[in-house]
Amino acid sequence: MLDVRRLRLLRELALRGTIAAVADALAFTPSAVSQQLSALEREAGVPLLERTGRRVVLTPAGHHLVEHAEAVLERLERAAADLAAARQGPSGPLRIGVFPTAARALVPAALARLADGYPGLEPRVCEVDPAAVGDALRAGELDVALVHDYDFLPALSEPGLATEPLCAEAMYLATALAGPHAGAASIDDCADAPWITAPQGTMCHTMSVRACHAAGFAPRIRHQVDDFATVLALVAIGQGVALVPQLGSAEPPEAVRLTPVPIRRRTRIAFRRGAGAHPAVAALATALRSSVPDALRSAAARRA
Repeated sequence: MLDVRRLRLLRELALRGTIAAVADALAFTPSAVSQQLSALEREAGVPLLERTGRRVVLTPAGHHLVEHAEAVLERLERAAADLAAARQGPSGPLRIGVFPTAARALVPAALARLADGYPGLEPRVCEVDPAAVGDALRAGELDVALVHDYDFLPALSEPGLATEPLCAEAMYLATALAGPHAGAASIDDCADAPWITAPQGTMCHTMSVRACHAAGFAPRIRHQVDDFATVLALVAIGQGVALVPQLGSAEPPEAVRLTPVPIRRRTRIAFRRGAGAHPAVAALATALRSSVPDALRSAAARRA
């Protein structure tokens, strides 16, 4: 009989690439991961890993077993959801990953609705960059999360995860009302401007860079800031221009002009595949949808 916990380790090795990365993500020691994978090979009766020096890669049989592992793990999530539904109402901890603008604009109202409807539920919110959500969900560090993608940075399919659409936002070019780029009507008009982006490695940073490339230039990045209120404050004093989403542009400084651009940011609810019917996950999804501002519903409708 194949051990499910060992199948999970094999799946993580296929995704992360090294035993050290698997150990770090799942709070194991590398030697413990190696021992468990060796035990899985004995259970399987065929080589699952090929070791070359310090490198470990999956054999064809290993890759096939990972495909089965995905199906097994999804069925287990469905089973857990069914058992939870048999209990009297959602209860206990619910670990929620969010990005900052959603945490401010969407989550408080959703948590208030959950508190009214499901007092036994204990939501626990943690800010997580959408790029790190997949690993956190698969590792069991989160139960559900909000993620986003852009027109210039579409969402990639994450093994073991499923998503549901929540809302869509307009994007704006933020420029100072005074200065050389005060009259900018599009990204193209800001080719020679200093730019303010999110830190390198984030989806927001990549989106800004790709949007500039699509306009025919490489942005000259002056500041990298992971807070849109600060970004707009810097724009207001002439430190650069920036692309900001609708949720991040509420109550901008008076000295900032916001010009719509033909880009959208889409927010989705993410969870482990098979867990969408879990009462706690479903309750949060319903609360989040009820908390979407009307302006974002309109943006989603226009996009559709």
